[in-house]
Amino acid sequence: MRNGLALATLTVALALAGCDSGEVPNPADTKSSAPAEALLAANAVELRGDGLATGSESFYFAAGQAEVESALANVLGQKLRSGENQECGAGPITFTDFAGGLTAHFQKGRLVGWNWHAPHDGDAAATGTIQLPGKVQVGSARTVLETAPGFAMVEGSTLGEEFALGEKLGGFVAGDKVEMLYAGTQCFFR
Repeated sequence: MRNGLALATLTVALALAGCDSGEVPNPADTKSSAPAEALLAANAVELRGDGLATGSESFYFAAGQAEVESALANVLGQKLRSGENQECGAGPITFTDFAGGLTAHFQKGRLVGWNWHAPHDGDAAATGTIQLPGKVQVGSARTVLETAPGFAMVEGSTLGEEFALGEKLGGFVAGDKVEMLYAGTQCFFR
């Protein structure tokens, strides 16, 4: 009886430890304190698999929309356009486009993803730069992409030549160049 009670208690404790409340983490709890030499230039946006950074600020997925949009506008210039797509499989997504081809995705006022592509015709030029850590960028040659750590083609993609860079970053190749990079929640119709 005693062993059965101990086993039941352990099972309940493990089950509770494995539960996810589904709550969005507080961005302040995940804010990084990067060493001074790792800070970005004031006019740079670095896209990451878990969010993005501008200058000395990091914004992880779940950061507030107003805060992220303000930081991006400070670097890239005012937003070009915003909209909402109610038809996404992940639920309604609000998107905000910035110069330089960056689109930030939000759900319920929180950053949930981004994608970076060539700027649209007629878009204003960015006042800052957009980059990923490492050598792979929008416009990089396929040969650079194929030698990147974590590179793998997504077999059977219905969206074109899709690839992964590790577990958190993805993108598309058109011809011999990287056409788009993305992380987080997207509204791709597969």
